[in-house]
Amino acid sequence: MALSSSTNFELDVAEYIEEAFERCGLEAKTGYDLQTARRSMNIMLAEWANRGLNQWTIEQRTQALTADDADYSLGTDVIDILSAVVRRSGTDFSMSRVSRDTFTNIPVKTTTGRPTQYFLDRQITPNLKIYPTPENSTDVIVYDALTRIQDADTQINTMEVPFRFYPCLTAGLAYYIAMKRAPDRIQLLKTVYEEEFERAMAEDRDRSAFKVTPQLSYYKVG
Repeated sequence: MALSSSTNFELDVAEYIEEAFERCGLEAKTGYDLQTARRSMNIMLAEWANRGLNQWTIEQRTQALTADDADYSLGTDVIDILSAVVRRSGTDFSMSRVSRDTFTNIPVKTTTGRPTQYFLDRQITPNLKIYPTPENSTDVIVYDALTRIQDADTQINTMEVPFRFYPCLTAGLAYYIAMKRAPDRIQLLKTVYEEEFERAMAEDRDRSAFKVTPQLSYYKVG
């Protein structure tokens, strides 16, 4: 028996919708069926951003600095910043993230130097605030950005999700459609969705080594 030698299976938006409707015991027949399902898919992708870290949506980006300018607008697709460094003459210097309250309480924000701290003001258009204010226009901030998953715009589009998330996306869309069209299947489809999501997120985790060192300075001997 010959194997397919193929590993390029991929669904487009229309096929996700068809599969999800079938799981609801329904059939997508009209243009509105496709429209409402596509809308549900995009809402679900926004929900994924609230559930945790999607490894495949992390992008390393750069922000050129300008002397005496401490505020920088980032792309509207940026959800959060995971880490950041200042690159100067080929050397990276770490930056620490501070809270809104800590940044607000810096007494003199016009102090210039190599930036060592940043605060991400998570507005609709995120704003990166850094301290000290840059002393030159040659430094660059290199940061790992958590970004939005691309939308499901048309039925012929494929989705920006890795192979391991196909079952989760399908199960989630079926659940979302059931809330509108198949209330008798909501609980079943929700259970399947949550199980698929849990499996996918477990597989999507960072596998770097994790070491815990106990702090013993508070213990007295004798």
